[in-house]
Amino acid sequence: MGKTIVITGAGSGFGALAARALADEGHTVYAAMRDTAGRNASRVAEAEAYAAEHQVDLRTVELDVLSQESADAAVATVLSEAGTLDVVVHNAGHMVTGPTEAFTPEELAAVYDTNVLGTQRVNRAALPHLRAQEHGLVLWIGSTSTRGGTPPYLAPYFAAKAAMDALAVSYAAELARFGIETTIVVPGAFTSGTNHFATGGHPAEQAVLPAYEERYAGLMDQVAQRLAALAPADAPASLVADAIVEVVGTPPGERPFRVHVDPANDGSEEVSRVADRIRAEFLTRIGLDDLLAPHGTAA
Repeated sequence: MGKTIVITGAGSGFGALAARALADEGHTVYAAMRDTAGRNASRVAEAEAYAAEHQVDLRTVELDVLSQESADAAVATVLSEAGTLDVVVHNAGHMVTGPTEAFTPEELAAVYDTNVLGTQRVNRAALPHLRAQEHGLVLWIGSTSTRGGTPPYLAPYFAAKAAMDALAVSYAAELARFGIETTIVVPGAFTSGTNHFATGGHPAEQAVLPAYEERYAGLMDQVAQRLAALAPADAPASLVADAIVEVVGTPPGERPFRVHVDPANDGSEEVSRVADRIRAEFLTRIGLDDLLAPHGTAA
């Protein structure tokens, strides 16, 4: 049966690819993005054109993850139009690049606001409904940087994604008794097919940059080139969308806790396997092993 799905940050990249792929599978998909009447108006038009051409139920909804009011309004719109909500995909994110020292605390806080607090705002809007119906799926788009290879000059983004992963892990246990499932999809470094690098921010304060450029000349370009070289040439960003489609299509109660999509194989999957095993063993040791799977997974 088709599900009703909302995907944050679905104007481009993984979000847009997943929205189209899920709609192709017969789901009702809300591609959520901010400023739908302004700078993202063209992306709204593209989604509408795709829906018409492919005869699928792909819709858009205004949702700025920096605003609780916006998140509340978006979820209310979905429930009003579709009558239900089954899947929330936390995809919205923002990347910044540059020497960590150059970023002000306020700039780091802004990255955290989008990548971490944004998920909390959407959860606070959506979870009351999912809890009341006692089923649903919260799907988080993480990053292999949380536990895998971490090249320099990406620290604010890496720190935020690590925080988001920790939040997702805690939420998984806290939602299990409401019958709500959690899956963390973990993409590796896809240097093409997304706008992460193209739209990434940079430190506003320039004074410290010359010292780093003297010792680390051209480092960010080198990192991007070497990450691209590690990944197979035939590894498109759509692989992440395919993984999301597969998770959503898996029967309730059988969905994996974590799925890696990492053509470069930076080691995250190996480390996560150990961490997730230890989590399961610890919850079992303290008598909370029932939190490892959602209760009464009947959708």
